[in-house]
Order: sequence, then structure tokens, then C-alpha cells
Amino acid sequence: MESNQKHSDTLAALEELIEVVAKLRSPDGGCPWDLAQTPETLTPYVIEEAYEVVDAIKNGDKEAIAEELGDLLLQVVLQAQIASESGQFSLKEIAQGISQKLIRRHPHVFGDVSVQSVDEVRQNWEQIKAAEKGESSPETQKLSAKLSRYGRTLPPLTAAMKISQKAAAVGFEWENIDGVWDKFHEELVEFQQALAEETPARQQAELGDLLFAVIQLARWHNLDPSAALQGTNQRFVQRLEKMEAVVDRPLSDYSLDELEKLWQKAKIQLAQEGSGE
Repeated sequence: MESNQKHSDTLAALEELIEVVAKLRSPDGGCPWDLAQTPETLTPYVIEEAYEVVDAIKNGDKEAIAEELGDLLLQVVLQAQIASESGQFSLKEIAQGISQKLIRRHPHVFGDVSVQSVDEVRQNWEQIKAAEKGESSPETQKLSAKLSRYGRTLPPLTAAMKISQKAAAVGFEWENIDGVWDKFHEELVEFQQALAEETPARQQAELGDLLFAVIQLARWHNLDPSAALQGTNQRFVQRLEKMEAVVDRPLSDYSLDELEKLWQKAKIQLAQEGSGE
């Protein structure tokens, strides 16, 4: 009975959320901001909320995790509401679709398939997924087709690492780390030349090549470029926080030399505290 009651309460809470979102999108008394949104304009929020969920989980704050998961759930319900208004699909189809997918991809749970390890589960999942997406044909089995999907669906840093790992696995790889460093220096020179002589589009292309080369260095040294950049972002903010804690006016009122001295002091202080290496 208690389990049934919890299930009912959960469904009631979801129903309330659906009704709230529908009201926000209602032409009659709804919110102008929500009414102005499209699936495309909401895309940045989907990404932002997903990252905030990850951050909350890393910090282990249960209240923050629940709140951020709620924000992410809102994005799902809002996308479903917008789609349902034009007759494309609804939250019902979304829920049914994922339930059916889970059942299909877990034949060892919902069928009569037997597995002995996590690796076997993963292999079955990938085979079923490939069959569902029609990826068993010669064209879809090409490496370029697989890597193209990574480029479309993953964050850029993650995609670059995944693409280079898969390419290296088939032999498209340098013989040693010296070749990777040579490539980095080559791309650095080309980027510098582009900045001096080329169009903004060419400059951006060369910047991308340089970043890709840096990611190859990370891969060769078994480093995570996304985690590395995230750490740098965090340290930068921490140092600014230390600077602002000891000044008596806005940072914009200080000269560059004064800011540099404050920065170095903050850097030393954080290093002594063990959080600003």
C-alpha cells in the first residue's frame, strides 16, 4: 500500500508540473517569455541544466541535486509541451518511447537472454542500438559515419577526444609523442599566421586545429581535457574571489600592475591552502 501511495503521489506531482508548464505556455494569461520560446531557443538551457546537475552530483549536495534535476525535468516537459502544441508528440510519447527502448535493450531482464558480465550487457546494448538505428549497413559501419555522430551529439572537447581515440584505434596515429608535439607547434604557427593575415573564418578554423592538437597531447598523456579546463575555470574564479576579498573598491578601479600583484598573491595563498595549484 505504501509503495502504491508513493507511486500515486509521484504521478500527481508530475501532473501538476505538466499543468503548470501548460499554463505558462497558454496564450490566455501565460508568460510572455515562455510563449516566446522555441525548441531551438531552449537548447542552451538544456545543456546548462545538464551541467548543473553534474556539478550538484559532484558536490554531493542532496538538496541541490534534487533542485537541479527539477530544472532539467522542466526542460523536458517544456520541450514536450511546445511539441504537443503543434501536434508533433507529447510527454506521453516520450515516456512510452524510452520505456520501450529500455525493455528492448535489456533482453537479459525482460527477455530470455543470459549474460555473465557488465561487458556482455554493454555489447548487447550496442548491437541492439545499431540494429534499431539501421547502422548495420556498410555505409553506417564506416568510421567516418560513426565519428560524424560524435561530432554532432557530444560537447566539442568530449567529441574531439572520442574522435581521435577511435581514429587511433584503427591505426591513424603518430608513431610517438614527438610527432604530436610537432603537430602542435605546426598548428600554433598556422594560427598565428591566420591572426595576422587571414579572415575571421580562417582564424577560427586554425584555432580549432590548434585546440584539436592540444587534445591529442592530452590523449597521449592520459589526461582529460574537459576536466583540465574545468579545473582552470574554477581556479581562475577562486583567485578572483581572493582578490576581491582584500580590496576596498571594484577591481576595475585598479591598474593592470596592481591587478597582477593581487593575482599573484591570490595564487600563492590558494597554493598554500592546497586548492590553487
